[in-house]
Amino acid sequence: MASAAMELLGRSFLAGPPSVGAGRERGGGPCFAAAGREQGRSRRAPLRSAAPVGALAERVVVTPAPAERAGAAPPEEEEEEGPARHHPRSFPARAVVTVRRRRKEDAKRRVAEQLDAYADRLGRSVLLELVSTEIDPRKGVPKRSRRSALTGWYEKKDVKSERVVYTAEFTVDGSFGDPGAVTVLNRHQREFFVESIVVEGFPSGPAHFTCNSWVQPTRVDRNPRVFFTNRPYLPHETPPGLLELRRHELSVLRGEEGIAAADAAGERRLTDRVWEYDVYNDLGNPDKGAEFARPVLGGHQLPYPRRMRTGRPKTFTDERAESRVEYPEPTYVSRDEEFEEGKNEMLSEGALKALLHNFMPLLVSSVSPDIRDFAGFHDVDNLFKEGLRLKQALQDQLFQKIPFVRKIQENSEGLLRYDTPDIIKKDKFAWLRDDEFARQALAGINPVNIERLQAFPPVSKLDPAVYGPPESAITEEHIIGQLDGMSVAEALEGNRVYMLDYHDIFMPFLDRINALDGRKAYGTRTLFFLTAAGTLKPIAIELCLPPMTEGCRRAKRVFTPPADATSNWLWQLAKAHVCSNDAGVHQLINHWLRTHACMEPFIISAHRQLSAMHPIFKLLKPHMRYTLKINALARQILINGDGVIESGFTPGRYCMEMSAFAYREIWRLDQEGLPADLIRRGMAVEDPSKPHGLRLLIEDYPYATDGLLLWSAIERWCGAYVATYYPSDDSVLGDAELQSWYAEAVGTGHADKRDAPWWPRLSTPADLASLLTTLLWLTSAQHAALNFGQYPLGGYIPNRPPLMRRLVPCEGDPEHAHLVADPHRFFLSALPSLTQTTTFMTVIDTLSTHSADEQYLGERPDEAWTADPAALAAAREFADEVRRAEEEIERRNADAGRRNRCGAGVLPYELMAPTSGPGITCRGVPNSVTI
Repeated sequence: MASAAMELLGRSFLAGPPSVGAGRERGGGPCFAAAGREQGRSRRAPLRSAAPVGALAERVVVTPAPAERAGAAPPEEEEEEGPARHHPRSFPARAVVTVRRRRKEDAKRRVAEQLDAYADRLGRSVLLELVSTEIDPRKGVPKRSRRSALTGWYEKKDVKSERVVYTAEFTVDGSFGDPGAVTVLNRHQREFFVESIVVEGFPSGPAHFTCNSWVQPTRVDRNPRVFFTNRPYLPHETPPGLLELRRHELSVLRGEEGIAAADAAGERRLTDRVWEYDVYNDLGNPDKGAEFARPVLGGHQLPYPRRMRTGRPKTFTDERAESRVEYPEPTYVSRDEEFEEGKNEMLSEGALKALLHNFMPLLVSSVSPDIRDFAGFHDVDNLFKEGLRLKQALQDQLFQKIPFVRKIQENSEGLLRYDTPDIIKKDKFAWLRDDEFARQALAGINPVNIERLQAFPPVSKLDPAVYGPPESAITEEHIIGQLDGMSVAEALEGNRVYMLDYHDIFMPFLDRINALDGRKAYGTRTLFFLTAAGTLKPIAIELCLPPMTEGCRRAKRVFTPPADATSNWLWQLAKAHVCSNDAGVHQLINHWLRTHACMEPFIISAHRQLSAMHPIFKLLKPHMRYTLKINALARQILINGDGVIESGFTPGRYCMEMSAFAYREIWRLDQEGLPADLIRRGMAVEDPSKPHGLRLLIEDYPYATDGLLLWSAIERWCGAYVATYYPSDDSVLGDAELQSWYAEAVGTGHADKRDAPWWPRLSTPADLASLLTTLLWLTSAQHAALNFGQYPLGGYIPNRPPLMRRLVPCEGDPEHAHLVADPHRFFLSALPSLTQTTTFMTVIDTLSTHSADEQYLGERPDEAWTADPAALAAAREFADEVRRAEEEIERRNADAGRRNRCGAGVLPYELMAPTSGPGITCRGVPNSVTI
C-alpha cells in the first residue's frame, strides 16, 4: 500500500511542470510545491494512462533538434535511444556511473529522493551522452552517441550504501573513435553527486572519468554537465572533438556562458559553479552602526589579495561594502567547493562542543562579574581537570533562577571539560622556563619568524620622524654577560645571536590598539643566544611604544633575565607580551595571509583558465580542496568585524588592517618557498654539498629540518611531473592556458602588487616546477606547521596569551605595587579574561582538528585521476618519499642529541609528520588548506 501511494505521488510529481524556476536556492534542495515558469521551450509527450509503468520507463523517444546537437544546451526532453539502427560495425558500450549519496538525510530529502525514484521510473530519468574525441567529417561537429537513460535509480532507491552504481547502455557506431567526454542531463528534481564514470566496451579499453561533482537538475540549469576523460591534454594536444567543449566549459566557469551569464553582475546562487574575483568588502556591517564598519581590503589604500566574488548587494549605508550573510547561513562558493559530509560532521561536533564550553563561562561572568578573571593558576588548571566548577553559593543562585543549568552541569561534565593541551602534559611548568620560551621559536606554533641578527643594534625601517630613533635601546651592556665570554661582534660573526622582531609590524598600530578597552600592546624585539648545546636562550627583551615626548622613558624599555623575585615577574610579563605579538603575527600574517588569502587567487585562476584536462590542473586539484569554502567561512566568523580574531587577539578591530600592512610591506611570492625564506631570515646559507643545497645555522631547527624533507619531496615530484609534459622553454611559453592562469593570478588576483619586479618568471620548465613547488608547499606542509598545533601548543593560555590587557608597570606606578603584593593575580589579570580564554580555546580546538575525510600529502583517493602511466609512476615515487620522510621524523624525535625535540618534558616535533588520524593530534600534513 505504501509502495502504491509512493507511485501515485510519483505520477503526480511527474505530471507537474518539468522546469521550475530555481530562484536563489539554499543548498540546492528541491522545490516541490508550486509550479514555476518553463525555462526555454520544452514539450512533454502525453502519458498514456493505459500503458504499464515499466513500458514507459523502457521506451520514450524524443528526437532532438539538429541545431541543439551542436550546442551546449540541448532541450531537457530529449531522451534515451530507441530501437537501435545497427551500423554494420556498431558495438554495445556501457557507462558505469558511481553516485555518492548523503549518509544522513532529513525527512524532506528522503521524500524527495523517493519521488525522484518514482519519477525516474516514469520517464524523468537521467540522460547520458558520449562525446567522441573525433569530428564527424560530414557535419563538422564532434561525434556523439544517442542519449541513454541511466538505469537502476528506481530499483536501488532503498539501497543504504553510501555509493550506488548505475548503468547506461549505448549502441555505438564502429567509426565513433574513443570517448573523450560524457554529458549528464539531470531531469530529476534534486541534485546528485557523481563520483566517477567508467565507459566500457570500446576497443581501446575502459575510459575513466573522474567527476567528484554535483549535477544540478534541469529546473536549475538546463545545460547538461560535461565530464572529460582522465587522459591529460595540453591545449595544443586537445583532440578535435573536445576543442569546443574545452573552450565552452572554461567559459561557463568564468561566468561568460551558461546560465550564470544571464546575470553576470548579479548575486551568485549556491548552485552556481562560477569563479570570479572581488575585494574584501564584506568584513564589516555598516548598516548596524559605525562601530561595525570595516575598511575595504584590496585597492590602493589597503592592498590585499582578491577573494571569491559572491555578488551580494551593497549595504544601505556604504555602497563600497557588500551586505553580509551571517553564519550559519551559507555564503557562496562554487558548488563543488562545499564541504563533504565528513567535514560538516566534524564542524558540527565542534560547534556543539563550543556551545557547551562557552555557555557556562558566559553565564558565570554575566551573573557574577567579580569572577570574570582567574583568581589563580589553579582556576586555569581546573578547565582541564573538571571544567568550570561553580562555587556553591553561585550554584544555588543559578539553579534557583535557571533550573536547567544543573542538568547541563550534571549531564555534560565531560564536554564542559577541556582536553589537556600537549604543552603541559609532559611538564606542567615547562612554559615558565626561558629555554622552553626560546625552544618554541624553533619548534612551536610559529617557527617562521626567528631570524639571525646580522647587525647590532637592531634598526627599525619606520620613519624616525614619526616613530622616533630607529636604533634599538638594547645595548652591549645589556647582553654581554649572556654571550659565553664572547664580545657582541664575535657572537654576530659566529652566527650565535638570533631575534624575534615585531617592532615594525606593531608600531604603526599601537596608539590605536592601546586606546581600545582592555587591550594593551608593545612593539617587541627579543634577542636569543645560541648555546654550545644547540639550544637558544633569551638574553634581552625590548618593549617599545610610540614616544609621547622626546626622551620618553616609557617608549623603549629593555628587560634582561631576572636576578630577583620582582624582576622575575616583570620578565614573565615581558615574555607574555612577546608571545602576544607572536600570536598575532602568526594568526594574521603567517597563517591567514600567507597560506589562506594569498593562495585563493591562484585557486580561482586555476579553475577559470586551466581545463580539467590540463595536466597542471590535475596536479593542483588535491591541493585546492576546501580552501575556498574555509576562507568564506573565515570571512563570516573569524576575520570579520567583531569576529573571533578581533575578539581574541590584541590588535582587535585593527587585525585585518595589520594583515594588509604586512601584505603591502612584506609578502613576496619569490620568498615564500622554504629555502628562500630560510635564506632571507639568515637561518641558512647556500651550500651545494648539503643534501638540500642549504646549511642550517642552527642544526637542530625542527621546523626547518623536517620541512626540508617535505620540500625536497615536493620539489622532485613537481620536477618529474613537469618534465613529463614540458620538454622545452617553448612548450611552457606556448601553453596559452598555463600562461593565462599565472598572468590572471598575478594581474587580477594580486592586482595591487602586479607591477612588483620580483614576481617569478614563467618561461621555462624549471620556472614552472619551482612555482608549483612553492604553491604545493604553502598549501600543504607550511599550512600544517602553522595550524594543527594551535590547541596542543597554544591551548594553555599562560604559555601563549593571544592578547594582553595590561602594560608592564614601572616602579613607582600604583600597578607596580599591585604586582609586588600579588604577582600571580596581577599576571593573570594581564592575560585574557575567563570568557576570552574559553572562547579562544574553543575556536583553536576546532581549528586544530583533522576531519575523518582528510587527504594527506602523497595520497590521492581517486586512483584514476590520470591515465598517464609516467605521471602515476612519479606520484607513487612521491608517496614513497613522503613515507620515508615520516620515518626519518620519527627517528629524529627519538634522538636525545636533538634537544629542541627530545628530552625531559620536551615535546616531539610532529607537525611535519605527514599522516594523522582524525581529531587533535598535533601532526598530519593535509594536501590542502582544509581548516
